[in-house]
This record gives sequence, C-alpha cells and structure tokens, in this order.
Amino acid sequence: MKKKNQKLFSFAEVYCNLFGHKLKVSKNVTNHIHEYTCEKCGIEMTDTANGFLAKLTPKFKETNDYIAKIYKRRKQRRYANAT
Repeated sequence: MKKKNQKLFSFAEVYCNLFGHKLKVSKNVTNHIHEYTCEKCGIEMTDTANGFLAKLTPKFKETNDYIAKIYKRRKQRRYANAT
C-alpha cells in the first residue's frame, strides 16, 4: 500500500542534508524578522522569537503577515507625524 503524500527523490534535498541550505532572503517582514528560501531545495524558513530559524509553517506565515501589517502601519504613522 502506497502513502498518499509520498515525496519523490530529490538530489537538491540530499545536497542540502549533506552541505546545508543556501538560504536567501525572500521577504523582509521587519528590520529584524525575515523569511528565507533555500536556493537549492526550495524549503522556506523564518526567524523565530528566540532568534533561531524554523520551517515556515502556515501558522508562522500568518503571524509574519500580521507583524508586517502592524510594522507598516507604525512606520507610516511615524513618518506622517515627522512632517
């Protein structure tokens, strides 16, 4: 019996498991929170509250979107008051 969510073999994943991911910033959420994508295997990661990297789950993605919205509003308000 086959599993429904069976992954295909990927050389990129093997490369990353041996040599590590080659992460590139895909989105700047704030000045200190970023979302990253591996150039080789395509895995997505993000910064956590304690400074480590974690896989970008739907929960983290939702949290990052909310933080980005708050950060954007605060930044607009700060510059609107400065003029």
